[in-house]
Amino acid sequence: MLGYIWQYFYTSFLRLCLKWILRHATGKCELQRICSSYKPGATRTTKTELSLNSSKSKVLRACVDAEEDGVEACVLQIMREKNIKAEKDPTFQMNLQACVLQITGHKSLFACVEERRKEVFDPNNNEHENMLLKLWELLMPTTRLEARVTKQWGDIGFQGDDPKTDFRGMGMLGLSNLLFFSQNYTEEARQALSHANHPRLGYSYAIVGINLTEMAYSLMRAGLLKPHFYNCVPGRPTLRHFHLLYCYLAYEFDRFWVQEQPESIMEFNHYREKFHDQVKQQLQDPSVFLVLLCSRT
Repeated sequence: MLGYIWQYFYTSFLRLCLKWILRHATGKCELQRICSSYKPGATRTTKTELSLNSSKSKVLRACVDAEEDGVEACVLQIMREKNIKAEKDPTFQMNLQACVLQITGHKSLFACVEERRKEVFDPNNNEHENMLLKLWELLMPTTRLEARVTKQWGDIGFQGDDPKTDFRGMGMLGLSNLLFFSQNYTEEARQALSHANHPRLGYSYAIVGINLTEMAYSLMRAGLLKPHFYNCVPGRPTLRHFHLLYCYLAYEFDRFWVQEQPESIMEFNHYREKFHDQVKQQLQDPSVFLVLLCSRT
């Protein structure tokens, strides 16, 4: 309760007083101070986002929802609203525009991720089927798939004879992640599969992969991936950047599982949560950059 009262007092009074004092002392508004004091990346963009969302000005608050082709116009509106002259602060427009592109880009990416997640795997869709078959070819290059519906799918970690049932939770996002990892990090994906098929330390490769898709999706929905994307993508992130994050999680989880050496797959939920907590801890670092050290893309 006391924390809530303090937060209300700070946001409604102290913060406004502090902004007024600094504005008159420096001759710059809060956004100008942020853009000039911090390097490009999560700290600058996160502070810019907070400033825009906390503003009493509709012009500033509307900026975080701007479309890509409307970002420049929004920034110019802010400059007029705050009476910021380009000749007096020549880097402000460029810096603020970069931050707003990242902020609006994150929202746009989540919408794209959500759309892909809601796309149901359809065995009558040739694109979907070809993606699934390509996944098999990449992971099992020396073994021919004897039929479309077969127990062989268990060899790469699906639960039943037809993988379509395993995509119900994450839809085509789960398959897209699995395939992207196999296409762009083929050696690492095959190594993870070999670990997954270990007689004692094994796990269900494809099912765990879909579970990691859910982890990435949940982290993004909660806004916890913002520091990562703000640090690794100077502009608007795309679905490819989400796939690359998934590759990091898939590679690191496999390494984590092998190092931990669980007693059995029955302990999966415990180790999944432990790994999840480690990732969330990493995301607390404003300089976080979750990328594969073996990255070749």
